[in-house]
Amino acid sequence: MKISIILGHPTKGSFNHAIANTAKKFFEDRGDEIFFHDLYEDNFVPSLPTNEIPKDGKLDPLVQQYCDEISVSDGIIIVHPNWWAMPPAILKGWVDRIIRPGIAYGFKEGDDGEGIPIGLLKANGSVVVFNTSNTPANREQNYFGDPLENIWKTCIFDLCGIKKFHRKMYGMICTSTDEQRKAWLKDVQDTLNKAFSKKPQSKNSI
Repeated sequence: MKISIILGHPTKGSFNHAIANTAKKFFEDRGDEIFFHDLYEDNFVPSLPTNEIPKDGKLDPLVQQYCDEISVSDGIIIVHPNWWAMPPAILKGWVDRIIRPGIAYGFKEGDDGEGIPIGLLKANGSVVVFNTSNTPANREQNYFGDPLENIWKTCIFDLCGIKKFHRKMYGMICTSTDEQRKAWLKDVQDTLNKAFSKKPQSKNSI
């Protein structure tokens, strides 16, 4: 399988980095092909320039690389903290510049963009989003209505054709112990194992 891993956290040594590295090792151990990007390490520019807006717009080489990779990915992993019920700005910019027409979605012929997008992503293996938070889980659900679930599942990946979507939130990070973090990283592995399980070959297969 080909797997894209996108990390959006500015601090090296963060728990988000630990999650992303755990995911990277999980797929490495399976022998999968990995496209790993720390957006801050890549110095990714989140601002969408005017020339990139059209479907056939000229793309920055790094943006083109990201688009090429996500187009062929069988699975996508996204890791980021919950900042004001949103992804960090650098990751929002990744969505603006990479989840673009002709790459992630399109429209029926004759539709000028007012209709429902047709999903183009081939990541049928699954999309998994891992988040960290310092908001208690019951407050996130009951008061805020779990906005990150709505953003990633409903507003983005549903419209890109992704039907196998999983999201896990770990917290509260600020009060977590080493034991809790080890358990969460084990849960990351378990989540990926379930989402990307390799079916055994049939005895009749060649």
